[in-house]
Amino acid sequence: MSKINNLLKNKPKSINMGLEGFQEDLEKQNQEAVQMNWKPPVELSPEVAEALSKLMNRPDIDEANQKAAQIIIDAHPVLIGYDTAINVVPGMTKDTILHAGPPITWDRMNGAMRGAIAGGIIFEGFAKDYEEACEVAASGKVKFSPCHEHGCVGSMAGVTTASMPVHIIKNKTHGNLAFTNLSEQMPKVLRMGANDQSVMDRLQWMKDVLGEVLKEAMKLAGEIDLRAMLAGALHMGDECHNRNTAATSLFIQTIAPYIVETSFSDKVKKEVFDFMNLGDYFTGPTWMGYCKCALDAAHNIENSTVVTTMCRNGTDFGIRVSGIGGNIWFTGPAQRVVGIMFPGYKHEDAGNDIGDSAITETYGIGAFAMAAAPAIVQITGGTVSSAIDYTVQMTEITTAENHHLTIPNLDFRGTATAIDVRKVLETGILPIINTAMAHKEPGIGMIGAGLTHPPMDCFEKAAAALAEKLEK
Repeated sequence: MSKINNLLKNKPKSINMGLEGFQEDLEKQNQEAVQMNWKPPVELSPEVAEALSKLMNRPDIDEANQKAAQIIIDAHPVLIGYDTAINVVPGMTKDTILHAGPPITWDRMNGAMRGAIAGGIIFEGFAKDYEEACEVAASGKVKFSPCHEHGCVGSMAGVTTASMPVHIIKNKTHGNLAFTNLSEQMPKVLRMGANDQSVMDRLQWMKDVLGEVLKEAMKLAGEIDLRAMLAGALHMGDECHNRNTAATSLFIQTIAPYIVETSFSDKVKKEVFDFMNLGDYFTGPTWMGYCKCALDAAHNIENSTVVTTMCRNGTDFGIRVSGIGGNIWFTGPAQRVVGIMFPGYKHEDAGNDIGDSAITETYGIGAFAMAAAPAIVQITGGTVSSAIDYTVQMTEITTAENHHLTIPNLDFRGTATAIDVRKVLETGILPIINTAMAHKEPGIGMIGAGLTHPPMDCFEKAAAALAEKLEK
């Protein structure tokens, strides 16, 4: 009995076998805690285990990864203008249609992608209706290419055609450019696979009016500092992938004086403001272009195992890795998204994960920064504590923290930056992604939002390629 009494009189001593954040919380409460660096063994095939072993304990890889991470952190993307895609996007032609994710052919596209491609064909005047557009798509008369291979990114289906207006974003630190199309705002939109006349009319208005007003406004503005705006939005409760409430307000606040100064009529200016205020997602594509601009600067660093691209086309999930460089893709099957459905829809109505928007998580915002945006769980499902846990967990598979972008709920810790292929395989922790869901059939649009992961296949294939390259 005396031993029990003595036990109750002493302070508890904790051994933490989980995330290091749990130990930190105990220490903040003046509780003694010991962190045990133990994890359950990750099951890898003999081939993957051998490849991973060749990548571990390599100072040259560690140094390369630190270099890549620093390039990402030092990147300073700014918005410098808007223009029509064919005028600025590298490799764009009148008959080229860019799409989200790794390369894919028409016969393998899912419903949302087919719907968006068909809509893009109609918008460019290559067909008069959906049936004819499908014939054109299957005929080879138009060329399909990933947005990422043209310095672009595109939300959901990501379809970008020659006549569409795009952001022009410049990395002031490293000089490279990135491009992304504009938000269509509503759920029934081309990027979600819808393609009826209302979608075509909206795209035409965006081309003729919205794009031209923003283009003239940016000529007056010169540039808009996106890094400072992103940092502010994170402090105001956004994660800048699926929650852009603060970011869109900050953007409108910044560009509004220049829109007012343009030569367009008051009626047109009001139309533009009304459109920008239709939904909070207006700056969603802006942050995708920002992240693309930062990550492209870190692509092609010799020996680096840092991931510079994560994207999906509804059929395949693809990643690119800095140390492999170029347009070499490592793919696996696109995954299901689990979350909250719009009324009247079920999870089985949704197509598989789609879009280039996972570039935000690749950079370190989006789901990686959900601790900054607890309200995101109202859209994606889950709890506030799980959102915080995801953010903390992502530090286990990344190389550094970005001091430019901090999270108040974590004592202003920097966002987790530079995903390391080795750490993903070693820990078994996959990057977390929050995303919208498009209907599996073409023509319907957005039906929900939730959370998903890449398949482990991508990282296993990348590790094998990296190990093979190091042996040469």
